[in-house]
Amino acid sequence: MQTWLGVLFAGSAFIVCVLHAGDTEELRFPPSRIAVIGAGIGGSSAAYFLRHKYGKHIQIDVFEKGEVGGRLATVDMEGAQYEAGGAVIHPLNLHMKTFVKELGLHVRSPTSSIVGIYNGDDFVFQESNWFLINIIKMLWYYGLNFIRMYMWVEDMLDKFMRIYRYQTFEYSFSSTESLLHALGGNDFITKLNMTIDENMQKAGFSQKFIDEIVGPAMRVNYGQGVKINGFVGSVSLAGTDSGLWAIEGGNKLVCSGLIYASKAQLIKGIVTSVEEKIRPMKSGGTVKLYELSYETSAGSQLGLYDIVIIATPLNRGLSEITFLGFDPPIETFSKHYQQTVATFVHGRINTSFFGCAKPCELSEVLTTSNPKLFFSSIGAVAPVKETESPYPGGLKIWKVFSPQPLTKDQLNLLFESHHAVKVKTWLAYPHYDPPEKMPPIILHDRIYYLNSIEWAASAMEMSAISAKNIALLSHHRWYGKNEQIDQEDLTERLKSEL
Repeated sequence: MQTWLGVLFAGSAFIVCVLHAGDTEELRFPPSRIAVIGAGIGGSSAAYFLRHKYGKHIQIDVFEKGEVGGRLATVDMEGAQYEAGGAVIHPLNLHMKTFVKELGLHVRSPTSSIVGIYNGDDFVFQESNWFLINIIKMLWYYGLNFIRMYMWVEDMLDKFMRIYRYQTFEYSFSSTESLLHALGGNDFITKLNMTIDENMQKAGFSQKFIDEIVGPAMRVNYGQGVKINGFVGSVSLAGTDSGLWAIEGGNKLVCSGLIYASKAQLIKGIVTSVEEKIRPMKSGGTVKLYELSYETSAGSQLGLYDIVIIATPLNRGLSEITFLGFDPPIETFSKHYQQTVATFVHGRINTSFFGCAKPCELSEVLTTSNPKLFFSSIGAVAPVKETESPYPGGLKIWKVFSPQPLTKDQLNLLFESHHAVKVKTWLAYPHYDPPEKMPPIILHDRIYYLNSIEWAASAMEMSAISAKNIALLSHHRWYGKNEQIDQEDLTERLKSEL
């Protein structure tokens, strides 16, 4: 229980004294140093939102062991760059749209594609160049399921869009479950605890539609089938909307741009441990800080921080961070990430493998769930810069997603000929297995876990939303603004306030 003792002024700084149990006195001044571990979209947007919330005087250090961008990355293929990680952004992703505007970046539209759905033997659905023919085919094969899916996804998005209003009014949430419940009530929580297959069956969609349309969307977006949770499944289906876009020059540019805009210090190194320390203050009393041990090219180093935000997976086998002396202990999480392999091939696709008569106009092949299929999808891709030639030498660059690296024999099955191959292996997103239990956001008094949200759904915008939530949450908890945390019925409350 804290009691306010008084207000002190040191220069122009506003300082509040707080008395804790056990007569430990701690000055409740603005934090001086915040550590962000990870420089992907989550960590870089956290630095950006922290700067906006805490002001210009705080020091923000961003630790990154690899390249800025994390799972947003490009590969070089025949002199051009291609997206290897998160490739497209939804038109309703408002944080990403704001970042692009604030950073002076430019938008590009992904190239249109003609899609076929392949079951291992035949195409169960093939698009045409003619929009009207596609509509007739959809109605013939699947009735009104396509229209109902559009309405179903729109309903989910309408609820999800509430987060931007809540964050504008600076409301925050101490757990991923409370955030989702504030947006979609029991519907979103239910989606977490059943598969997309069960969720859509319950909503009245046909099994044929789920297997032949929904399943391939899950496989291309998350490398998993219709057994993933219903919430991430809905996010995946939203990714089939029109109007998708990307960032000219590569989506990873937003990460470096956000770190620059936040005026954070980027430290190239691996954080190995976090330990709570109690330090005396010049004015008397003590203060609790977190000591980070980290390795850089200059050797082992230490740093003390008021707040620590972890924006990198804390799962076993992925995290090098050890939490020392915490009671109860802070442990890594047992759930694992799904491996996906992105193979880039400069060559000519073997249309006869798919039974597609020449000239075969398909530029993207998605697959249904079939044990004999060794790949999830294959599609022609364009460079991240629109000024670069999309197809060097007249041959397309293809990106193949598969759970395991492709063998030479498998490459020869998929391609008549190929001139260059690049492989990128990712632990790209969580392996979803409902019912889902979210990792906590608050790991300790002032240690926050940004990646908790991706166990509901992994996406660039989800990480940005989590980053802003943690910037707000850490600020409200630092200053005791509990009325801004975990409030219910926010939609009705905000209506009455306006």
